[in-house]
This record gives sequence, C-alpha cells and structure tokens, in this order.
Amino acid sequence: MPLQVYGIPTCGTCKKALKWLDDRSIAYTFINTKDDPPANAEVKNWVSTLGAKPMRNTSGQSYRALGEEKQTWTDKQWIDAFSSDAMLIKRPLFVKDGTAIAVGFKETALEQALK
Repeated sequence: MPLQVYGIPTCGTCKKALKWLDDRSIAYTFINTKDDPPANAEVKNWVSTLGAKPMRNTSGQSYRALGEEKQTWTDKQWIDAFSSDAMLIKRPLFVKDGTAIAVGFKETALEQALK
C-alpha cells in the first residue's frame, strides 16, 4: 500500500508536500478530507500514534470557532471533534501501512518518518 496523504487540494502546505514527494518519486495516494472525511476509528488510530495535540489545526477557522473548553478536552473529545470536522486536523497527515507517521510538513521529519 503506498503512502496515504490526507489533506485538501487548496492547502499550500499540502501542495508543497505533494511536490516534495513527486520530486523524490515517492508513490502516494492523496485523500481529500473535505470530500472523504476520515472515520472515527481511523482518527482514533492516528491519535493513539501521534497524539491529539500535534494533530490540531490551530490556525484554522474551525479551531478558532471552538469554545475555550477545548483547552481541557480529552483525547476522546478531540477524536470525536476531528471525526466530525476534518478541518480541525492539521494538514497534511501522512499514513504508511495503516499507521500515521507524520502530521504537518517538515522535510527532515518526513524524510525520517519514511525510512
């Protein structure tokens, strides 16, 4: 199974990550989370690997629209929130062999995660 990249096509960071992968001839499947939001079970798996905090898209409108109580949410509450609104998930999110390996795009971190 090739690398899966979750994000939205209009996201600048996603575009940079996909170009980086293309430049290195790394095979991947892009999943548009707006059109195909991840299931709760998938998100739960990602959070168990990466943690809820690194997965938060804190610069997005969806995040800002959440109340202050989000500061004290449990992982379960974040999993439910991520599942109901994929725009809360930091982009891009990389999954290899069913396991989340990285979120966001930092070349060196992704390079290490892909080894």
